[in-house]
Amino acid sequence: MFYGRGAGGAPTASAILGDVVAVARHRTVGALGPRESDYADRAIVPIGQTKTKYLIRLNVADKSGVLAAIAQAFATEKVSIQTVRQTGRGAEAELIIVTHNATEAALSSTVKHLTQMEMVRSVESVIRVEGAAQ
Repeated sequence: MFYGRGAGGAPTASAILGDVVAVARHRTVGALGPRESDYADRAIVPIGQTKTKYLIRLNVADKSGVLAAIAQAFATEKVSIQTVRQTGRGAEAELIIVTHNATEAALSSTVKHLTQMEMVRSVESVIRVEGAAQ
C-alpha cells in the first residue's frame, strides 16, 4: 500500500481510474500493453510543409510607412495577415501580428526578412497557434 502526500482527491481518483480503464481495454483485446498508435503508419511531414497560423510580436520604429513595409514583407513571402495590433511607446511601437494559415517555411522566410529590416528593432516572439490549421 502506498501512502503519503500526493495529488489528492479528484486528481488522484482520475489518474487511478484512467489506469484501470487502460488495463481493462488492454485485457479485452488480449494485449499485454498499450496498443500501437493510430498514427504509426502515417508519414511524417517535413516541418517546412506544416501549415498553421502564427502570432508574431515585433518591436518597431513608430513612424509612418513602417506598417506598410512590414505588410509588404509578409506579402513578398506569400504569408497573409489576419490581424494586426499596434501599441505605441514613444519612438517605438509593439506590433502583434496573427497570420492566416501559412507554411513553416514561408513564415521562417518572413521572419528572416523582418530581422533584416532597419525599422524592425527586434522580433520578440514567433508562436504557432495550435488548432488553427483548417
